[in-house]
Amino acid sequence: MLKLKLKAAFTLVELLVVIAIIGVLVGLLLPAVQAAREAARRMSCSNNFKQIGLGVHNYHAAYNQLPVHGAGTNVGAHWWTNSTTVNRMRLSMLVGILPFVEQQAIWEQISNPSNSGGTWPAMGPTPQDINYSPWATQLPSFRCPSDPGNGLPSLGRTNYAACLGDSALNTTDGPMRNDLKVMSETSQASRVNNRGVFIPHAQTAFRDILDGTANTIMMGEIATDLGDQDVRTSLNRSTTATVLGNVSLCKTGFDPNRPLFWASTTANLATVSSSQGRGFRWASSLVPQSCMTTITPPNSATCEAGTGRSSMSTTTPWTNDGTGYPGVGAGLNYGIVAPSSRHQGGCHVLMSDGAVKFVTDSIEAGSQNAGMVTWAGTGAQAPGSMSPFGLWGSLGTRASKEVISSDF
Repeated sequence: MLKLKLKAAFTLVELLVVIAIIGVLVGLLLPAVQAAREAARRMSCSNNFKQIGLGVHNYHAAYNQLPVHGAGTNVGAHWWTNSTTVNRMRLSMLVGILPFVEQQAIWEQISNPSNSGGTWPAMGPTPQDINYSPWATQLPSFRCPSDPGNGLPSLGRTNYAACLGDSALNTTDGPMRNDLKVMSETSQASRVNNRGVFIPHAQTAFRDILDGTANTIMMGEIATDLGDQDVRTSLNRSTTATVLGNVSLCKTGFDPNRPLFWASTTANLATVSSSQGRGFRWASSLVPQSCMTTITPPNSATCEAGTGRSSMSTTTPWTNDGTGYPGVGAGLNYGIVAPSSRHQGGCHVLMSDGAVKFVTDSIEAGSQNAGMVTWAGTGAQAPGSMSPFGLWGSLGTRASKEVISSDF
């Protein structure tokens, strides 16, 4: 008699249980995979910063000074005027270190006259010129892999910015007048207001960092603008000069339902000038592009600090060329620009000794209702005063004699 041999098989219930278990395991593993990928991106981001730090130190070894933030060429015009024949001294310190971060090829394009795509002078046109190929070149060394920003209206983006200290004053012009001439009055103001490692349009060196290179931030990481009105990457334009006396005013205008973004009614720089998104031009020394301050903590809101120079102090040495000033939004006169990142909980900073550290958003930052130290300030804002912004502000000043007594 023929007998049938039955094969063992899963029942429908068993199959469903196995599928459910696999689904749970995948759900548990995916966040771990994403976290591992971000950890790798963050490590790569830190490594890029270390290479930039090494480039700055090699530059200093070669020239006995730090690369100038706001270097370049000019012929008798104001810094905010665009040009195809000179760069109006708007080149960032990143341009100067190109040969020291294995970017000799692009440095040679910039430092020599060129006929590629037009007739270009040595050191190029102003950095907003999209037709000049070096300015539109994306350099991986200047990008953090965690930052997704890409494409127009930006040109070559950067996630690494020069530290200008704990004051918003003179963050565009340093010791120069708005026609790029050095005057006695502007130099006096700059000596008080420009307290960071880098001073726009001026030479600095490690010898100027009297607080110690291990205690002073040289550069900071920045997130680039994605066109989404992120408070960290599009500067609030609705603030006035009074923010110099109370930096918390920089934080007005949030969307009440989305506190990390500006409200649709809040004027911000990226909506007025599409080229002024944070980190949009690695070659530009202007505040939105490649600058950071230690006024508000990492990942804080960014803003313009005033409507013009005349409202910044009791005297107005900057406007004595008779031309006045372009005002808010015309390339940005002053800014409160905290560092930021796409990492969780903080951002990287590059110390002056070359060390890269991760600073959390919760770092002690003094009174956020305080005013900045200014040339015309009195009391706690008087010239030479210690930073009112706690440990964070102290780390941004090069020679204010603050004692760094806690870890960060």
